[in-house]
Amino acid sequence: MSVSKAQMNATNRYNAKKYDNLRIVIPKGLKRAVEAHAKRKGESINGLVNELLRADMGLSEGEWKAQEEVAD
Repeated sequence: MSVSKAQMNATNRYNAKKYDNLRIVIPKGLKRAVEAHAKRKGESINGLVNELLRADMGLSEGEWKAQEEVAD
């Protein structure tokens, strides 16, 4: 199913308002291994990175999500 340009634009505006973007860099050749690792854990790479950051920062899931609300 194709997404209309209007829907794509609306989604892009929503994402720009609600989310920050980070770029991660990993050694060449590890991309497939990282993708496979995330898949084995039932996560996307984005979900896995978010979970690792949340845990490393010592935040509960609720605290992590509350940070999104503070940014609004």
